Amino acid sequence: MSSMNIWQEPLGDDIWLVAINGRLDQTLTPTLEQQLTTLLDDGKIWLVVDLSQTEYINSGGLRTLVTGWRKAKQQEGNLVLCGLNGRLQEIFHMVGFDQLFQIYSNQQAAKEALVSS
Repeated sequence: MSSMNIWQEPLGDDIWLVAINGRLDQTLTPTLEQQLTTLLDDGKIWLVVDLSQTEYINSGGLRTLVTGWRKAKQQEGNLVLCGLNGRLQEIFHMVGFDQLFQIYSNQQAAKEALVSS
């Protein structure tokens, strides 16, 4: 399986983008977990996770995002989300994660929020 389903790039200002394309389920979750861990271990603690190309997320995917968020916070950083479609917004609302995560409409808004925080 190609890891092009998940890619990362620097957005500038020490902020890194992680974008997920497709279904964040048991197939992709380990890759995401590995990438988040690698970034955070490298001291890249300001992360924007772009879910605009993500059509589905399961409980493991949600758990991985929370773990990444917690690790970023422990290092005085943050992990924010952007681009959730209606279905994902419903899922996040249902499990109360819309209270936990800062969620933005797009990468630009997410990046600006991190820069000013």
